[in-house]
Amino acid sequence: MPIETTHAIDPPPAESPGAVVERTRLIPAMLLGFVCRCPHCGEGKLFGRFLKVRPECEACGMKLDGHRADDFPPYIVIFLVGHIVGYLILTFEMGYDVPLWVSVTLWPGLTLGLAALLLQPVKGAVIGLQYATRMHGFQVPPPPRPGAEETRIGSGSAASAAESGRI
Repeated sequence: MPIETTHAIDPPPAESPGAVVERTRLIPAMLLGFVCRCPHCGEGKLFGRFLKVRPECEACGMKLDGHRADDFPPYIVIFLVGHIVGYLILTFEMGYDVPLWVSVTLWPGLTLGLAALLLQPVKGAVIGLQYATRMHGFQVPPPPRPGAEETRIGSGSAASAAESGRI
């Protein structure tokens, strides 16, 4: 008598054949995440606080707390801000005679400001990436979008559709 176990590397369970809900494609999901909206419906807010992701979307009910956007967003922000500020420092220092007090106040302030402004949108974009590629907590099928009809597979009668409230 074999014992069945599931592991973290097992494939996700097959979606039910009754209903298929379209996922948002990769680039639109990342753009929705970048503007801090739910990557599935685009209606609900993604964050409850500055970097705290809501447990679920208030518009469509999709679970959002399964994401694993831990260290990747800060790496992206450091990469972007380092290149932007590094280019500006090099340009200003080579082209102009900038006083030391300007450099000491301007560049750290600009670096911290850009990092703070980019961190939340970049984290949202990473969550959108994970949603679109079914990574981590997004393997389960998403809920139907609000106001959208489900796409049914197979034959169904109009009477059963009327009984279920779809017509």
